[in-house]
Amino acid sequence: MTNPEAVTAQPQVFLRQLFDAAVLRALPIHNTAAYLPPPPKGRTVVLGAGKAGGAMAQAVEALWPSDKPMSGLVVTRYGHTPPRPAGVPERIEVVEASHPVPDAAGLAAAERILALTQGLTEDDLVLFLISGGGSALLTLPADGLTLADKQRINKDLLSSGAGIGEMNCVRKHLSRIKGGRLAAACAPALVVTLTISDVPGDDPSVIASGPTVPDITTCADAWAILQRYNIQVPAVVEAALKAGALETPKPSAVWDKQPVHLIATPQQSLDAAAALARAAGLNAYVLSDELEGESREVGKVHAALARAAARGLGPFQKPCVILSGGETTVTIRKQAPGTPKGRGGRAGEFCLGLAVALQAQAGVWAIAADTDGIDGIEDNAGACVSPNTLARAEAAGVKAADCLDRNDAYGFFEALGDLVVTGPTHTNVNDFRAMLVL
Repeated sequence: MTNPEAVTAQPQVFLRQLFDAAVLRALPIHNTAAYLPPPPKGRTVVLGAGKAGGAMAQAVEALWPSDKPMSGLVVTRYGHTPPRPAGVPERIEVVEASHPVPDAAGLAAAERILALTQGLTEDDLVLFLISGGGSALLTLPADGLTLADKQRINKDLLSSGAGIGEMNCVRKHLSRIKGGRLAAACAPALVVTLTISDVPGDDPSVIASGPTVPDITTCADAWAILQRYNIQVPAVVEAALKAGALETPKPSAVWDKQPVHLIATPQQSLDAAAALARAAGLNAYVLSDELEGESREVGKVHAALARAAARGLGPFQKPCVILSGGETTVTIRKQAPGTPKGRGGRAGEFCLGLAVALQAQAGVWAIAADTDGIDGIEDNAGACVSPNTLARAEAAGVKAADCLDRNDAYGFFEALGDLVVTGPTHTNVNDFRAMLVL
């Protein structure tokens, strides 16, 4: 689509093209070459975790000199290993595990990854590939914690409304591999970290709980977060946190020699979508790449901006696209016994809150989707909103307010045929939101 008339004819198609452009910009194969160090005198060991882990491993395999040896292990989410490109030999083992709640496969992978750091020398290189999802996939509980404990704590965090920084602070202190501990285990080898950011602000210490990055948060911070959200831990772990016995490696001059490269970020993907919108003759505005907050409330704010633009008011001049990224949260509402369980993730709940607040505003369409292709734990990436969303829902007998009460955005948009289903995209720069105002 190269003009506003074509966009007007198929607004939802155009919004999906914007999402696809954002994802394409973040694919590892397009972003890795510039950050690869030269082959070392000794061994090259590739370690990694995350929903983009398989694609990142394949990019390194394709770009690393064919005559230079390389081996390693990367863990990704079930179903997220991309098909192997023709002519690219497998030199890095890729295994799969559960996300967002860890499982025994992730525990086994983390144990193997930590074991691969043994015996490294100063002549060796460790390439660490990390992307969103790595916290759950790289699970190695601290002393006093079982896998079952970590699973329960993770579930409690996910449903608490805690921000990603808060969740990862807790995860770092309840782990034997996160919060810089993996890099410390690699000494004296050089550790070069390549990361795809899925967090607001692109802080490498927050991405997947920073296994190769020093941590400024403390045991006291982690304990305060657990108390804030009323999340229980075993008594021995509570005592260890209060005593500072589970402290993570802190910043020092040693870390200056361990480079960390952001190879893909949310802002880059939003800029790619904005460029496509401008090429189609639209004004394009990027609100921010680091919006946080309750998904439905963020939806209300976006709706207010879109309604103003549709009426010719405010700072955004139509025809336009208003873009945003970041990581919102969903707090699961308590339900009366017997109430049907809701389904859905951040993107769907944003869209449902947006649809309700738009009040069927003419001339406004929207898409929200997670750039990894998975919204929460469902099979969709997100959903779409149009001016007739509420009318079609009423005709189908689906009540938006009821679905919002039950955190059932998936059920709402599934009934309308408005789920965005992409399958795994093999990257992850977090939430993507676009509103089209014509």
